[in-house]
Amino acid sequence: MSTQQTVPTPDSKQITKAYAALAQQSQQMISGFLQRHTESAWLGMASELGIGKAFLDLTARMLADPFKLVETQWNMWQDYLALWQGLVKKMMGQNAQPVVEPDASDKRFNYEAWQQNFLFDYIKQSYLIAARHTHDAVANVEGLDEQTIRKVNFFTRQFINALSPSNFVLTNPEVLRETVNTGGHNLVKGLRNLLEDLERGESKQLRIKMTDLDAFKLGENVATTKGKVVYQNDLMQLIQYQPTTDKVYQRPLLIIPPWINKFYILDLREKNSFIKWAVDQGHTVFVISWVNPDAKLSHKNFEDYLIEGPLVALDAIEKATGEMQVNAIGYCLGGTLLASALGYMAAKKEERIANATFLATLIDFSEPGELGVFVDEQQVSALEKRMQERGGYLEGLEMATTFNMLRSNDLIWSFVVNNYLMGKDPFPFDLLYWNSDTTRMPAKMHSFYLRNMYIKNLLNQPGGLILAGESIDLAKVKTPMYFLSTVEDHITPWKSTYAGTSLFSGPVKFVLGGSGHIAGVINPPAANKYGYRTNAKLGPDADAWLQGAKQNEGSWWTDWGKWVTKYAGDKVSARIPGKGKLKALEDAPGSYVKFRLDAKDR
Repeated sequence: MSTQQTVPTPDSKQITKAYAALAQQSQQMISGFLQRHTESAWLGMASELGIGKAFLDLTARMLADPFKLVETQWNMWQDYLALWQGLVKKMMGQNAQPVVEPDASDKRFNYEAWQQNFLFDYIKQSYLIAARHTHDAVANVEGLDEQTIRKVNFFTRQFINALSPSNFVLTNPEVLRETVNTGGHNLVKGLRNLLEDLERGESKQLRIKMTDLDAFKLGENVATTKGKVVYQNDLMQLIQYQPTTDKVYQRPLLIIPPWINKFYILDLREKNSFIKWAVDQGHTVFVISWVNPDAKLSHKNFEDYLIEGPLVALDAIEKATGEMQVNAIGYCLGGTLLASALGYMAAKKEERIANATFLATLIDFSEPGELGVFVDEQQVSALEKRMQERGGYLEGLEMATTFNMLRSNDLIWSFVVNNYLMGKDPFPFDLLYWNSDTTRMPAKMHSFYLRNMYIKNLLNQPGGLILAGESIDLAKVKTPMYFLSTVEDHITPWKSTYAGTSLFSGPVKFVLGGSGHIAGVINPPAANKYGYRTNAKLGPDADAWLQGAKQNEGSWWTDWGKWVTKYAGDKVSARIPGKGKLKALEDAPGSYVKFRLDAKDR
């Protein structure tokens, strides 16, 4: 029998004194917070999301089939009976196999007491049994429309995750041990962390601190690749990077990142910087750094991002290098904009992009994944109203919270436990620093994007979109293309991104990397992680493509590097930023990227 982990208890007088001090300090901190914030900032989001109606519909359907309810209750009772039988065996010193175990990727129950301690093993398994049967009961209800099914499944999972015993002091053995060992000071520190995060949040919303924000500084230990800003307008700065080779490929490389986040996800540190790696391969790299917009830019729309982003960047690159054609990369939302630019140029019969690479990009939005939970007419209308009330833009925290909910155990609750229950400060982590560096989006642009892409899915329909006076038909685009998607992507599911390969007329290569939306893309060769799958036989069925795909070791970066050199042209003398017709305005990473929404709080 396993040795059970015990939790030491201090003297009763000691713990009484500690908790009295805890109560006093907590009261003082909360009173101070309430005095500074007399108006409530919490928003009634449930009605806007249509959650209440979705669950009313669910309840009605469940009650219409009482047999299934009874069956679900019986199955859950059987599992609890098996758990109780195992409990009796353990009490008698016998071995008992667990009735249910957490998924291998579930980190909530890694602390050894969850397995070794009799009581906490029972609490864990009880929760997992209830969670499994609750989710199964919701997922198997028939007669609901697709959007309602998405909502109830998604928010049921949020509810289940929120009620995990790991999220509460008295049912988390690691938190209990820390509370006893520190005399409750971890909870005092945790409350202070909570109030500080409330202070940092936009509109007084909770902004959970995921990393040490003081551990990183742009241009010093993140976004350090040398370069110059050579052009700027209201929406973006264009950065040209310093070459590290004597000769470079003739065609420059333009990278279009998403404006929903800062560009330096591609330039975190030297060892995992895609930008630095591309420069070292001999590419003349240009990157768009989007502005963090405020109310003054609320009138900017999707067309403005197209014209003042990649289209203007092409003109600027031609001035800087003399080259009319470029290789282009679009990441996520930047890839959707790149596809729009290709459709626009095809309509005008312009060939300024020699090849296009799409990183984790949705072009066909027919199956948008779980983000579709947040996009329907009711929610978009409510969002438009909210954006106008707040100055004509979407606050960065709202979008960040949406993305974090897709992986709430990892990106919300793990930090709740660490910061507020354990009373610890989060570790310095460059990727989470970037993830916390949220950006706003103009209301007109965001509404256009949600309505025309997610709801109406017009980009994949010939003539469905009119941009800058041109009818967009992606079938007219003959540009060679490279699609990189990742198998665990929860933002742009790979089967949905795969659907975009059939929209164009030119040659297409599809590559499936490992891991998720960020880690699978930021996968340098030196790390030798994940690998990637390739299959030259593209077809309408993503599963068929996967079945015939070959697993390759290493990083997709090297595979892309071989592919893009076929279109990169001959070698020419290296170009120095600011030495051409465009003069250097300031050092990279530029000033646009340095504006943080929480800068005032640090």
